[in-house]
Amino acid sequence: MKRLLKRAQMKFLGGSFDEALRDYGMVLNDNPSLSEAKVGVILSDLALESEDEAKALFDYYQVIKTSSDNADEIIDQLVESIYNSKSKIHEILLEPLKEQAEYEDGIRYSDFLKHIQSRNGFREAFEDIMFSTRVILTTKKEFMSFVTQLITNDFHSMALEYLDNTAPLFGNDQEVLALYTKLKNNENSL
Repeated sequence: MKRLLKRAQMKFLGGSFDEALRDYGMVLNDNPSLSEAKVGVILSDLALESEDEAKALFDYYQVIKTSSDNADEIIDQLVESIYNSKSKIHEILLEPLKEQAEYEDGIRYSDFLKHIQSRNGFREAFEDIMFSTRVILTTKKEFMSFVTQLITNDFHSMALEYLDNTAPLFGNDQEVLALYTKLKNNENSL
């Protein structure tokens, strides 16, 4: 276990965050209460999105882990604070996009949902507008719903295009990444 923990730490310090996450995860699986493994998993996951912040927190953890009984909780709170800050920034940046959407040639997702009902299905409604009108998505929930409908209704290349074009907005969001898996599974079932 100590060798695997040391290897995970070396992978983290070397910038191999996927491998570090895997190794820390294996240690955590065998030792669920081991604080160092918990922090390693949290920081490796964060590093996939924000390397500098994760490395700074890793260094901070190395300093406080010997002097504080709850060092892992401190790191967990700091990581949560980082994610909350990013979420707020994301919301602030989306507000102008919402306003701009009202002036562009497009249909709001809420209006598109009404059109789906009038056409008795997503496929028909989407085929009505796909070449002439853009669907304006202003929230993550709308995005998730729309892309899920694209996948379900076999608009695979379009779903992939939406996912690829918006990946930087959502970073390492697990719900969004799960849509890639759903798309792949749906394509394989054809």
